[in-house]
Amino acid sequence: MSADKQSTWSYTEGLPFEDEVLLRARERSHELGVVPVSTGVGAALTVLAASSKAQTVVEIGTGAGVSGVCLLRGLGPGSVLTTIDSDVDHLRAARLAYSEAGIPGNRTRTISGRAAQVLPRLTDNAYDLVFVDADKASFVLYAEQAVRLLKPGGLLIINGALDNGRVADPAAREPLTATMRQVGRLIRDNDSLVSALLPTGDGLQLAVKTASGR
Repeated sequence: MSADKQSTWSYTEGLPFEDEVLLRARERSHELGVVPVSTGVGAALTVLAASSKAQTVVEIGTGAGVSGVCLLRGLGPGSVLTTIDSDVDHLRAARLAYSEAGIPGNRTRTISGRAAQVLPRLTDNAYDLVFVDADKASFVLYAEQAVRLLKPGGLLIINGALDNGRVADPAAREPLTATMRQVGRLIRDNDSLVSALLPTGDGLQLAVKTASGR
């Protein structure tokens, strides 16, 4: 990355303001060994959630609740976030973050389990927004499941789509980089989706399921 691009990226990441709720959630993330979404991604999630007017949301990878709080702050008061994580300590930390943010308990549903086993049990075409930020090795499966879960007009958001800049480097052949390239092609080539890749954070892959989507 050139010096100008690096400074621009740093500026955009440093511009959003985060309150004590998010800062404490970030502290708990680090204590648990979880990498939270960047400040720029968090701000983008709030804006995307608000613009989507989503009512039903699935989050794959709860972490310590940073991304969940960002999503919930953009969603309307009648919306429900279903978040999935295999680590009960992560879910406990996330519930604390939601409580500190003043989110009513009936607006969140935390599911303990492996997403690969939980997602197939969720209903087809039932969700307005799906956010993916979990183990990258399973992102192809998560993306496929997300498309199935989304209603027509629903929004898919995938975090980490650039894999620390390696996706854009043809010489980078690491397995996880190859997986993220595969995810990008899967979304790009799906006729039921319109998509874009944003350089925010470590890359946000966005896709909307069209009205004629499967």
